[in-house]
This record gives sequence, structure tokens and C-alpha cells, in this order.
Amino acid sequence: MKNNKKLVVLLLVVGALFSSNPASGQNLDAQFESLLTKDYGGNNPGVTALVYKDGKVTYRKAFGMANLELDVAMKPENVIEIGSITKQFTAVAILMLEEQGKLSIDDQITKFIPDYPVHGKTITLHHLLNHTSGIKSYTGMPTFIEFARAEHTPEEIVDFFKNEPMDFDPGEEYLYNNSGYILLGHIIEKVSGKSYADFLQDHIFTPLKMTNSYYGSKTKLIKNRAEGYSPNADGWQKALPMSMTWPYAAGAIMSNVDDMLLWHKAVHNNTLISADSKAKAFANSNLNNGKPINYGYGWAINEIKGSPMIEHGGGIFGYTTAGLYAPEENVYVIVLTNRDGSHPGEVALSMTALALGKPYSGAEAAISLPDAQLKKWVGNYIFDDEVLRSVTFEDGKLFSQREGNDKLEIFPISERKFIFDNGTTSYEFTEKEGKRTVRFSDRINRNKGVETDQKPATEKEEIEIDTKILADYVGEFVIAPTFSIVMTTKDEKLYLQATGQQQFQVYAEAEDTFFLKVVAAKLVFERDENGMVNSVVLHQGGQEIKGIKK
Repeated sequence: MKNNKKLVVLLLVVGALFSSNPASGQNLDAQFESLLTKDYGGNNPGVTALVYKDGKVTYRKAFGMANLELDVAMKPENVIEIGSITKQFTAVAILMLEEQGKLSIDDQITKFIPDYPVHGKTITLHHLLNHTSGIKSYTGMPTFIEFARAEHTPEEIVDFFKNEPMDFDPGEEYLYNNSGYILLGHIIEKVSGKSYADFLQDHIFTPLKMTNSYYGSKTKLIKNRAEGYSPNADGWQKALPMSMTWPYAAGAIMSNVDDMLLWHKAVHNNTLISADSKAKAFANSNLNNGKPINYGYGWAINEIKGSPMIEHGGGIFGYTTAGLYAPEENVYVIVLTNRDGSHPGEVALSMTALALGKPYSGAEAAISLPDAQLKKWVGNYIFDDEVLRSVTFEDGKLFSQREGNDKLEIFPISERKFIFDNGTTSYEFTEKEGKRTVRFSDRINRNKGVETDQKPATEKEEIEIDTKILADYVGEFVIAPTFSIVMTTKDEKLYLQATGQQQFQVYAEAEDTFFLKVVAAKLVFERDENGMVNSVVLHQGGQEIKGIKK
């Protein structure tokens, strides 16, 4: 149900890197197939994809498996949980009700939920729609996994998060928020007199003849349902079973690529809402200070080499999805997968760029530069958005690492310009009067970084501790039913391995407290009254997640 952040894979703005002939003599279908089968082919969980251009379907195929246990291959007709793409439907439903005069996006939420604690703040439907409300997102709360196992009414979901402190005042910041769309679904029910599921069926699915789309259910017999999977150390396992009542209006819809095309056509042709209402959904919202957030109502705002893009991704247990729409060219690409831990947004973006005739180059466009030229840009840079990125030189290559993220190689295309392998992100370095700066471009987002003496948290100095106590930390710490952290020792060093991920060494900063160097993260081990380690708390990205020792 998360907004698939990998969807915002970045497209280079340097025109010289793009071929003027999108296919370059190659078959476009073959390029699509190559992108799709890289991660989803063979006997792995699969993918379905559709490309719509010039008023017709130009590509529609599936790869991989819909059911690993029964050895059933994926096909385009397979029904998949679309996760947060559901938010588009919720946003359109709200705009439909506004056109009927039953609400306004400027209405305060207390008009519909009088007892909701707003802490003296003015929170409107507008704030819910564009993730600027400041309300706590319930999917980020520590007890969410346990909560999500059971069936819940909309009122019970609202009660789960409504008394949490607000993250910020309404309109002051943008923070992707599933709670806002839970509230919107609840308001749709109150205003329409129908359940959210019935509203979708009566006002969207049935009129558009979306016969393969549903409000999700784990118990209902759904023809062509693709089983959902998660990666584990042995390959694959069935996704964590969860009630479909918890994603609700933020992520509960199931559909297939054919029905999603019907949805796209309805949006493009203003079938359900007027052009004026659609313009509201596609408008780039601003914070109170006027800063754009690159999100409208249920759609993210972006671009591909000058072509405006309206897009969204979805991620829910066992499924990840991505849909991209170029309104001016009326090009639509939808990619649905039956596995989590993957990034179909990257594939969908590449396919959309190709369909638009605006493909991008990756590492193959790199040129060779002497080591001295590469080393010239090594250092730490602080950016306008207060993000710290480190540029390092190793074994004749240059790398970039955003604090808290993985280290990635960057490839030179000139003495000053570098790209990431996906070709969508670029650095352009400059030096003036001995001061180095860098321009970071990630499609619609552009930030300037300046050289700084600030160091990332991953450059902490480790301390020495008695290696005899390392054995105290060895074991499996369960964070969720399908996700654990396994601690092991080797050569008097302590290592961490999370489910489905590679192993990393951790370093002591105090007894019972360790940090990672690959990302900005910390482990704090906890002991019982007998001094035995019984749990660990992972601190990362402002989150504190507890794991219990088995």
C-alpha cells in the first residue's frame, strides 16, 4: 500500500544522451520483454504489462508464474492487488461527490467526523488527498502488523491512529500518509450512504465494465487471482496473510491490466469527472510556503524529458505495481507483479520512455576518465533538501551514497557529468574559486549540493568491546512473521542479515549498541532481568522497530 518510491526513478535531462530513434533498429517489443523478464521471468513470481499508445494497445504480455505451487504461468488476465494505485479511485470518488454537491475538498474533516481530534488545527479533505495533513500514518506505527491481521471496520481503523500526535501542522510538510485515505474512504461512506466497496462497484466498476476489478478479499473466489509472494532466504514464500479490511480506501483494490486500461480511458476522457475536476487531481500541490510537493490527488506529478507524467505505484504484501500516464501524448503503461520486494516502477518508467520515443541511456554511455579526474569530485555534499550525499573513489570507479541508502556507482559521460546505471539520475559537478558544487537531477526534482565538512552517520568510529560478549547477540530476532534479523559471528566480528537481504558487518559504538556502515542504522540490544539478550531495536530513518529473540 506504500507509495512505491522506486517509481520516481529519474530520467536524465541531458538531451544528448537520448537516441533520436527510440528503437534504434531493434524491435520495441523485444526491448519491453528484456525489461520485464530480467526480474520476473522463468519460474519466479511473474508480471503482467500493457502499453497503450495512439488509441490502441501496442503491447500486452505476461511472464513468470501466477502460482508457484500449482505451476501456473502468469497471463495478462490475472487479477492482482494494486496497492496504493487504489488512491486514484478514492480521489476520483471524492471529486465525483464534490461535483454532486455533497462535499467540497475545502471542507474540514470534522464536518464529517465531528469527534476527530484535530488538536485545534484546520485539516481539510485537500490535506488528506495530497498527504499534507500531518496526521500519523497508521502503517508506520509499531503495532501495525499485529493490527493488520484481524478484520476491522473503517471506524476501528480510524480509532487505531486518531489519538496519535500529529507529525506536523497541516500544509507545512508533505509526508506520504495512508491514514488520510482511510479517512477519505470513511467520509465517502458517510456522504454517499454506501460502503466504500459498494460505491466503487456502483459508480466506477460497473459503469466502466471493469468486470475483473474488486474491493479486495482473501476469502472470495476470484477468477484468475494470482497468488502473492515474498522473497526469503530459500527463494520464495507465500506473502504474509493479512485482512483486506486494513488497506481499505488506501490500497484494497484488485484488478488486471485490461481493467486498468478501462480506468485510464475513463480518466483521460473525463468519463467519471469533469475536466476541471481532473485538473484538480493532476495539479501539483503546494505547501503553505508555496513549495511544490509533486503530488496532486491520488497521483504523483513528474515528467519524462519534457513530457508531463501522472503516475503512482503500489506495494502491499505479495504484490507491487506501477502505472504511468503521459496526458499530452495519451500514453499509458501499467505493470502489475505478484511479488513484493521488487521495483516495477523502474521497468514501467523505462517502458514509458521507450513508448514516448524518449529512451535513456545507462552505464553503456559511459566514457573513460583518468583516476585523477574522477578523484576531483570526491567529497561530501549537502543539498538544498538537507540531504547529505557522499562521493567516493574505489578501484578506479566513482560512487555516490545518499545517507541511509545503498552505495551506487556513477558513470562519467563527460568530465563533469555523471549518470547512474538506470540513466534517469544525473550529477553535474562544477568548481569555482576552489569550492565544489553539484547539480543533482532526478526527473522533475533538481537539487544543488555544496561541498561540506559534514560526515555521514555511517562514518562513525567503532570502539573495541570484549569479543566474548558477541555471542550474547547471536540469534534470530523476529520483527514480523515473515521478517527477521539474524545475527551471527565470524572471526570475532558481528554480522547482521535481514530476511531476503545480504549480510553486513555491524560495529560497536557501546556495549549492546552497534551501527552499520552501509546505511545510517543502529541496533540496540535489550536484556532481561537475568542479563540475557532478549530483543533488539532497529533505529533507521526515524523509525524504531523492535525484534524479539526466538
